[in-house]
Amino acid sequence: MKKNQILLAAALICASSLSAQEKEYPEPEAMTPGMTEFWTPQPKVVTPGDIKTNTAPSDAIVLFDGKDLSKWQNSKGEAADWIVKNGIMTVDKSKGDILTRQKFGSFQLHIEWCVPSDIQGESQARGNSGIFLQDMYEVQILDCYKNETYMNGMTGSIYKQTPPLVNAMRKPGEWNVYDIIYTAPVFKEDGTYLYPPFVTVIQNGIVLQNHTQIRGTTEYIGHPQVRKHGDGPIRLQMHGDPSKAISFRNIWIRPM
Repeated sequence: MKKNQILLAAALICASSLSAQEKEYPEPEAMTPGMTEFWTPQPKVVTPGDIKTNTAPSDAIVLFDGKDLSKWQNSKGEAADWIVKNGIMTVDKSKGDILTRQKFGSFQLHIEWCVPSDIQGESQARGNSGIFLQDMYEVQILDCYKNETYMNGMTGSIYKQTPPLVNAMRKPGEWNVYDIIYTAPVFKEDGTYLYPPFVTVIQNGIVLQNHTQIRGTTEYIGHPQVRKHGDGPIRLQMHGDPSKAISFRNIWIRPM
């Protein structure tokens, strides 16, 4: 018993000594709202466009304003010569694809398109076209109003890769609106993706692709290929299907 008392007394003395050596520090300062607020730099002011007058945001590059195709060229680097009339650009199936003269990386793209009200054909042979991002990756354009086709070839698909979440087509003769947000890829030295490309596609206010990863080039035959590239143009496709040609208007882009 005496031994236990001695041990207890020693422990109390040790604890008392340690307590005496502890240093007291100030408590953390109380948080105030201003501690998590920052005021600079203020974001740049951008004036929104007006849908009623087909005006673009103040910082956008207008690719087609309904007057001419001066911002576009054909696949040979010559002047683009699709049909321009009444503020609308219509595919000329004898002239091939057209591409923007300017090249882009990541961007926000707005484009409006319409298939003729008397369109004929079915599946892929009905108002077929496409928007090639950086001239590499196709977002499909097709009349899918009461027209079935393979899922990864539908309107708003990443062609032959990812089907759209929904079918948001308006009927032939009515204008469809695409808003596309594209994040360009970053490549490693060996040509593989460090970060792959991603795309969000909104049609008529409805999300079709939600930050979808693009796996590589959108091949008609075969699997996606990863090809190292830099900035590239926007290509609008002249598809060889026998249906009547589709039209475009109000095209603008905001590099990001």
